[in-house]
Amino acid sequence: MTRTIMQAVAIAVVLAAVSPAATAATPETTDLTNAFRAAGATIDRLQVYEIAGIVIIRGRATDKAQAETLNQYAQTLGYRRVANLIQIVKHEDAAIARAAERELAVHRSLDGCQFSVTSVKGKLKVAGHVRHELQKDVAMAVLRSINGVRSVEVKLDRF
Repeated sequence: MTRTIMQAVAIAVVLAAVSPAATAATPETTDLTNAFRAAGATIDRLQVYEIAGIVIIRGRATDKAQAETLNQYAQTLGYRRVANLIQIVKHEDAAIARAAERELAVHRSLDGCQFSVTSVKGKLKVAGHVRHELQKDVAMAVLRSINGVRSVEVKLDRF
């Protein structure tokens, strides 16, 4: 019994010693997203954080020049260490529209529905007819999961 109490006390002492060290080692995070947007950044899904002197930039751009501009802006703010994790996304509208049509046709809960799909710069526009209101939500979820889709606009009516 005494041995169990001693072990519990020893574990408690170790945990008490380690806990403050673990919380003190956590670096402070600063959100810089609004500053970059105010500077004219037009990157889709932009997120900019500064952690321990390192600026981390995330988002999606259509060309590499946009990503490089943000790199340069971070350096003008005085940050020397920049992790530019922006993904360069090519919008192949025909391929996106085909993928959307294929996914809508294959999904069993959308049987009997009629769809017309167009894509412009990764923005899908879907019109047509559904049998039930719930099928609109299913179609939205299916379309949002397609690679390369930036947004979805749906105009679906019931039969």
